Amino acid sequence: MKKIIVMSCLVFVSAFSAIAQDNKGTAAERAKRLSDHMIQELKLNNYQANRLREINEEKVSKMVDIEKKYASDPALVDKNCLGVCKERDQELESFLSSDQYSMYYGARSKYYKYDKDFAAQIGAKPTIAGKQNKTVLPVGETKVVPVKKTTAVISADDSK
Repeated sequence: MKKIIVMSCLVFVSAFSAIAQDNKGTAAERAKRLSDHMIQELKLNNYQANRLREINEEKVSKMVDIEKKYASDPALVDKNCLGVCKERDQELESFLSSDQYSMYYGARSKYYKYDKDFAAQIGAKPTIAGKQNKTVLPVGETKVVPVKKTTAVISADDSK
């Protein structure tokens, strides 16, 4: 009887670790693809490319967690993911040249959609951005959107 319990526990542990690794692999795959695309379009040097890869790994990982947490509400997923994108904007501004950042800033919605489309291709749940042809980022937006009291919204810290 003990052997059966131990074996079933091992099966569950291995199954859950495989799922966890698959999720990390998905985030890493998304981050790599997005980074490669951005590096090529923005013509980044090695230092910039390495920094961008680190930032995208962190931000895409956050977005994957948000997508899982709010899977039942695509609007909330998009709102929270856009907050993560605002964090990325601030970090990229610190090491990109003025021209590169200007190019990036003008193409932010394209990069966001590029990532969401790829996520949908590899099996992530679609969001509103993935269903639309165009995504508008709420950077500099002053309109306050009410949020349900039972939900949490992650947003970038604008105090910097």
